[in-house]
Amino acid sequence: MQLKIRAMRATEVHLPLEWAAREGWNPGLYDAELFYAADPAGFFVGEIGGAPVATISAVRYGDRFGFIGLFIVRPDCRGGWLGPRLAQAALEHLGDRTIGIDGVLAKVRNYQTYGFALAHRNARYAGDGGGPGGDGTEPLAAFAADEIAAYDLRHFGFPRPAFLRGWLKQNEALSLALGVRRAGRLARYGSIRKCRVGYKIGPLFADDAEGAAMLCAALAARAAGSVYYLDIPESNPQALALVRARGMKEVFATARMYRGTPPVLPLAGIYGITSFELG
Repeated sequence: MQLKIRAMRATEVHLPLEWAAREGWNPGLYDAELFYAADPAGFFVGEIGGAPVATISAVRYGDRFGFIGLFIVRPDCRGGWLGPRLAQAALEHLGDRTIGIDGVLAKVRNYQTYGFALAHRNARYAGDGGGPGGDGTEPLAAFAADEIAAYDLRHFGFPRPAFLRGWLKQNEALSLALGVRRAGRLARYGSIRKCRVGYKIGPLFADDAEGAAMLCAALAARAAGSVYYLDIPESNPQALALVRARGMKEVFATARMYRGTPPVLPLAGIYGITSFELG
C-alpha cells in the first residue's frame, strides 16, 4: 500500500470533523471553517488508492509555536504505520517551533517518543445549561479588536488574529462572546458555541475566580435546556473549584504536552481552553 500525504482543500476540512464526531469528540457546528482559517496550509490527509485513511492538523501560530490536533486514523486502518507517517509530516510542517498537543491519556508514552513532555491534564466537564445569567456582562463586540487580541495573547501566548475574527463571531444565536470591564479595560472574556451535542464554552479567561464564575454563569445561561461543556486546565485549582461548584462532572481528559520550550502562560487566569484541537 502506498500512502500519499497532501494538504487538505478548504472543501475537505469537514472530513476530520466528521471523524472526530464519530470518536465522540463533539466538535462545534462551524469548527471546520474556523479551524481552517487559522492556518489554511496546516491540514493534511493521508490517502491510499485515492481514499482518505488518516487526517492531522498542524496549525502554525507565527514562527514560534504550532499545535497538532485532529490526528485520526480510520478505524479499519489502525495499529500500523499510517499514524507515524502522518505525525512525521505534521512535525516537519511545524519545523523548529515549540509544538503543543492535547493527547489521549493512554498514548502519552507514544507522544514522548516524538519528544513531547507532559505539562498538565486538561479535563472536559459537563453540566446542565440554564440558570441565572449573572450581572455585569456585555457583548465582547463592545471592546476594540486590538484590546481583545491583547488579552487573548496574554492567555494563549501567541497571536491568532485570523482565528479570533471568526471564532468570536460564529453563526448561531447561542454562539455568543461576553466581556467584563474592570477599571475601564477588558478583564474577562469567554465564548460559547453550538456543538453536535449541546454547547461548549471556550475560551474562558479571567483575572479572578469571582469574575470567571460570573462569566461562566452568563454563558451557561445561553445553553438553557441543553448540556454544556467546559475544558479546564487542572493545574488551575480555581478552575477545578468552579466546575465543582456548578455541579459539573468530568467526562473526558487529555494530556497537554509540548515539544520544545513550553510557553509561559498565566494558568491562574485560564478557566477554559479554546479547544482540544487548536489549543
